[in-house]
Amino acid sequence: MIEARRLHILRAVADHRTVTAAAAALYLTPSAVSQQLTALEQETGHRLVERSARGVRLTPAGEILLAHTNAVLAQLERAEAELAAYDAGTAGTVTLASFATGIGLVVAPALTRLAETAPGIRVRVQDAEGDASLPMVLDRQVDVAVAVEYRGAPGADDSRLTRVPLYAEPFDAVLPVGHRAADSERVPLAELAKDPWIGPFPGNPCHDVVVLACEQAGFQPVLEHTSDDFRAVVALASAGAGVALVPRSALRGMDMAGAVVRPVDGITPTRRVFAAVRRGAETHPLIAPVLGALGDAAE
Repeated sequence: MIEARRLHILRAVADHRTVTAAAAALYLTPSAVSQQLTALEQETGHRLVERSARGVRLTPAGEILLAHTNAVLAQLERAEAELAAYDAGTAGTVTLASFATGIGLVVAPALTRLAETAPGIRVRVQDAEGDASLPMVLDRQVDVAVAVEYRGAPGADDSRLTRVPLYAEPFDAVLPVGHRAADSERVPLAELAKDPWIGPFPGNPCHDVVVLACEQAGFQPVLEHTSDDFRAVVALASAGAGVALVPRSALRGMDMAGAVVRPVDGITPTRRVFAAVRRGAETHPLIAPVLGALGDAAE
């Protein structure tokens, strides 16, 4: 008989590619993870992982078991949801991870709605970048992620997750007031090809949006300054240090002295925001109202 918790460990190892990283995500020791993998191999009668200097990869038998693992764990999530519904679970805590702008734009308004419609549900919010929250859901560190599309993100057809689209927002160009394009109604990105750029660090989903938009305009941006804090990005632009692309919602209420904001001419860079839960958990009586409130707030 295969133990479900060992399947969860197998998936974490497949996701993180090292025993040490999987152990950290699961709050276990590397020794405990290795022991559980060995026990799973004994249960199945197959070698499931191969270790090398680069980390751990699944064997063909491990890949077969992983495909079933995603289905099994999703079904267990559905079972928990149905049992909670049977118990009329209308009170409890849901943990949610979101990037800062998402917290202000949809998470906080959703909490206000839940206080009226489902007062028994308590939501604990954690600030996490858009590329960090999805692994937190998969590792069961949080129940819900408010995340953004990025290169390498699990797709909409990923069997481990259920996604709920929330909103899409454009990026606007932020220029110093003395910039040659500051008086334009709309700014073609190609006109900024030779400017120094200010933007998020590589790995931040917004970095991917900026670089991809510039590549589509025919150039590679030279990032002279990097910060994941858009207030710092705007402050640097105001000081004449360079130009930037910033999500429109991040500019709300920001001190723009020294800088101007202009829409992008042509193909508009856009970030797409969605909520995600482990597949099967979307019907849980505590999680479903949270997803509903996030959708209502996004509208």
